[in-house]
Amino acid sequence: MKVSRKADYAIRALLDLAQHDGQGLVQSDDIAHRQGIPAPYLDQVMTTLRKAGIVKSSRGPQGGHTLARPASEIALGEVIGALEGTLSPMDCVDDPDACPQLRYCAQREVWQSVREAVHQVLGATSIGDLARRQQERQGQGRYYI
Repeated sequence: MKVSRKADYAIRALLDLAQHDGQGLVQSDDIAHRQGIPAPYLDQVMTTLRKAGIVKSSRGPQGGHTLARPASEIALGEVIGALEGTLSPMDCVDDPDACPQLRYCAQREVWQSVREAVHQVLGATSIGDLARRQQERQGQGRYYI
């Protein structure tokens, strides 16, 4: 499984929103600037996330985005699924009719195991988890007097 640039941008945008949680709406331009995401592409990603119920958005000069629910309740699997669809490495895992060799195929069980492992890891990891990890890493290397 390879995570697309679109999914990467979505996760970065959600991490940005998680880091600014409780500070009101966050404008797309601010997210784009901080995360190095092209603004037009970010708008497409945010539209998809809004339709999936992951973010809330408000238009206008004072508009922006916020998480639709706590970051700890937004699993990476949900985010990637909203943007990419299936996480299966092969079509036959989701659609047995896609393979004419299904009855004899020794690979399908392996691909099912891969899908289950990916679902388990991405389902158990939340945006909140990543936000905490990032905050810890950003705190490393700082010296206080």
